Amino acid sequence: MTTLVLCVDRSNDIGRATGLALPVVGWEAVQSLVTDVGLADPEDSSVNCLLEALRVARDLRDDHEETVVAVVAGGGDSLVGADRSLSSQLDELIEDYDPDSAVVVLDSASDERVVPVVESRLRVDSVDRVVVRQAHDIESTYYLLKQFLADEELRTTVLVPLGATLLLLPILLTFFSTGFALAGLAGVLGAALLYKGLAIDESLSEVPERVRDALYSGRVSVVTYAVSLGLGLVGIFLGALSVSPQVGPESVIIRTMQFTYSAVPWLALAALTGSAGRLLDELIGSDGVSTPYLNLPFGVVSLGLVVRGFAGWFLQRESALPSPQLFGYLVTPRQRLAAFIIAGIVVSVVGVRVAASVSGESIDDVVQ
Repeated sequence: MTTLVLCVDRSNDIGRATGLALPVVGWEAVQSLVTDVGLADPEDSSVNCLLEALRVARDLRDDHEETVVAVVAGGGDSLVGADRSLSSQLDELIEDYDPDSAVVVLDSASDERVVPVVESRLRVDSVDRVVVRQAHDIESTYYLLKQFLADEELRTTVLVPLGATLLLLPILLTFFSTGFALAGLAGVLGAALLYKGLAIDESLSEVPERVRDALYSGRVSVVTYAVSLGLGLVGIFLGALSVSPQVGPESVIIRTMQFTYSAVPWLALAALTGSAGRLLDELIGSDGVSTPYLNLPFGVVSLGLVVRGFAGWFLQRESALPSPQLFGYLVTPRQRLAAFIIAGIVVSVVGVRVAASVSGESIDDVVQ
């Protein structure tokens, strides 16, 4: 059984340093090559790689194994040309010595990419990477940084937000305080991380295609979605106008409830319009109407009633909303809240029954 101890120099540093033609084969030839490379460039890590190949060959020979130690190197101006030259040298060694397996000795991460080339021609029993102790951390850091910069997705995810942050920092520090500048930068970084982490970019990239498909297919929901967007903006505008400029520790809560009380009907109407358009698309289609689309309009109305009821209860309790009268009786905040809750439940139950009657399912199936 013959083992080929193969020292790989993909970048051909050995050939350029010594001016010798490779491959170099044999114990004495490799020993002489170590001296030549060391004298040409004592700081070259190829010296350690050659010595490691000799050590591996000696250990295998001590275990009574037949070994052939050889040095191959790349050639040419490109990586493809270097790998082809190395493959040609390897084929020559296999033809001359007919080894059964190989032990690959290398000294850099770039040389490791040649291992599949060797494996395609010969069984590889071991890969021995030589790292000079003084340069281990530096080389590993350099290799990781190089791989990071080569990954386009990582560059856009990390380097772009970091670069934008570094550009904004001096601008914010010029016009604002240090605390405000740091808070603004933290917000920018947080938004960038959420943008990538939640895959918002992927969802946004699909929006134009979805809108184009919806327009070409003639869906009613395209128009109703636009109407619902307008109604939602109207609700936000009217909710903001309804907020009174009160002062005091409770003003934030009161303003929030005033905004909610005024905006909820319009927001519910916007959601109802959008769901109605989706329901019309289902009715026009040939597949029939599914139960969730039938339940959605009723669910929107019931949710709007419940939310408006709680907001009205809070405002009426704090005297920010006048108490209504019904048949001459003054309605209390609790009675008002109970009426809205009951109305929401009734609408929800009606929606379940309508969905069950239209789809032909039982109420238990619809609830489930």
